Amino acid sequence: MGFINVITAIGLGIGLAMDACAVSMSNGLSEPNMKLRKIFLIASFFGFFQMIMPVFGYLGVTLLNTLFEKYIQIFEYCVPWIALIILGFLGIKMLVEGIKEGKENVNEEKEKKSLTIGVLFVQAIATSIDALSVGIIYGETPALEAYITFAIVGVVTFAISVGAIFIGKKFGTIFSNKATIAGGIILCAIGIEIFFTHWSDVVGSIQAIRSLFL
Repeated sequence: MGFINVITAIGLGIGLAMDACAVSMSNGLSEPNMKLRKIFLIASFFGFFQMIMPVFGYLGVTLLNTLFEKYIQIFEYCVPWIALIILGFLGIKMLVEGIKEGKENVNEEKEKKSLTIGVLFVQAIATSIDALSVGIIYGETPALEAYITFAIVGVVTFAISVGAIFIGKKFGTIFSNKATIAGGIILCAIGIEIFFTHWSDVVGSIQAIRSLFL
């Protein structure tokens, strides 16, 4: 794998990691006293799923060929809807919690938020679904080069997520109980951004549904 390919993979990783970066920051915002172990756990979730999603897409193209590509296309139509619903739900939940905290005038140290394995799993999937299409794009690339590229994407996402959590922790300490509200807004904004930047898929999904009833 040449130097140019490595640089391209790093650039690809940075681009794909932006959603994970924002969500990681919101996690740091909501839990300013987060321990280092948990920071690495969260970053590992995002890095792993950002790496494994394009692997699924790549295997789908190379192993199951045209049949699987058809279903991948249908699934891609659902990407913006899935992101909007999942991130919107999590964001609104955080907003409600933040507003509730404000009304209760909580002055003592904020308790740890319920960033459970299940929540991290949902966040990681929601922010890495876009990477599925990258595997399809690399369908004609030799396996070793493709897998190295996907690994680099995962490592880059991990590093960016760690940095984003630390930034979120800093602002979380400054804003105190308003951090949860800010984190909720970020999550909702990401869901909306994914929805409208994939507008062609939204239109495609609507047309696909209409074709079923016409």
